Amino acid sequence: MHNEDNLPEIRKEIVLKAPIEKVWKAVATSEGLSSWWMENTFTPELGSDFVLKSEQYGDSPCKITELEPPYLLGFDWGKDWHLTFKLSKLDENRTEFTLIHSGWDLDKSTEFGQPHSMIRGHMEKGWENLVTRSLKNYMEG
Repeated sequence: MHNEDNLPEIRKEIVLKAPIEKVWKAVATSEGLSSWWMENTFTPELGSDFVLKSEQYGDSPCKITELEPPYLLGFDWGKDWHLTFKLSKLDENRTEFTLIHSGWDLDKSTEFGQPHSMIRGHMEKGWENLVTRSLKNYMEG
């Protein structure tokens, strides 16, 4: 893999006014993910496969590669992408949440034929909205 062809990862950080256990439930359970992101068949077990159900693009296969409750969840998404959710307890009622979406490559396209270079900006805006609005409202609303 030649690094000059890799597009930068998408990284979103937010401080949520909620205890870490509550944030973990929102980002590492099927019900939680459905509430602010998308329908899924998520099961919190290392190595397990699950499906993200996008209304726009259909089902995407995923596999859990990292699982350290309540601090870290990582999974492969589709054929190239990797998502990492990192949680840090700031105090009893505040949690820092970091989302990292990696696996971007200038030479690659999504399963739906969109070049990574084209879809990355779209996804960056999408994550901004999901993390700063949807997840924040779900946690604090």
